[in-house]
Amino acid sequence: MSNTQNKILIITAPSGAGKTSITKHLMQQFPQLAFSVSAATRKPRANEKDGIDYHFITEEDFKNKIQENQFIEWEMVYEGKYYGTLKSELQRIWNNNQIPVLDIDVKGAIHVQQQFPGTSLSLFIQPPSVDELKNRLLSRGTETEASLQARLNKAAYELSFKEHFNKIVTNNNLTEACTHAQEIVDEFINK
Repeated sequence: MSNTQNKILIITAPSGAGKTSITKHLMQQFPQLAFSVSAATRKPRANEKDGIDYHFITEEDFKNKIQENQFIEWEMVYEGKYYGTLKSELQRIWNNNQIPVLDIDVKGAIHVQQQFPGTSLSLFIQPPSVDELKNRLLSRGTETEASLQARLNKAAYELSFKEHFNKIVTNNNLTEACTHAQEIVDEFINK
C-alpha cells in the first residue's frame, strides 16, 4: 500500500529536456499521482485549457495572491511572466489522498524541496547536451531567434543547479528516461 501523506513529487528541467513527456508517462503509470495545476500570467497556447494546463490569471491577480501568501512557490520565469504553485492546489490533491506532481522551474523546485525536505522527491531531467536541447527547441517551431537564445541561456544556468536535486534523469532516449524515472518514483511512493 502506498503512503501518500503530504508527499510531493517535483519534476524540473530546462525547457525542451523532456519534462512534460516524462511527467505524462508517470501520471499514466501511477494513479496515486495528481498533476498540480500551476498558476500563470501568460496567455494560453493553442489547445491549453484554463484549470487543466494552468490557472491562467492576470498579473494583478497573481500579485494579489503573492501579497496574500497563497503560493507555496512562485517565480517571474521570464520578464512579466509569473508562474506559481498555489497552496490550495496542493491541499486539494492531498485531500484526495494523492501525491501532487509539480512540473515547475528550477528555482521553484529548489524552494519547494527546502520547505518539504522529508516528504518531497525532486527529479531533474537533463538533456544529453545543450546542442541537443537547441535541436529539440527548434523542432517545436515555436521559437524566434531571440526566444531560442533566451531559453538556451536559461537552460545553461539551470543545468548548473542539477546537483541540488534528489535524482537526475538524463533524457538521451525518452523510453529509457521514462523507465528510469518510473523506477525512482515507484520507490518514493511505496516507502
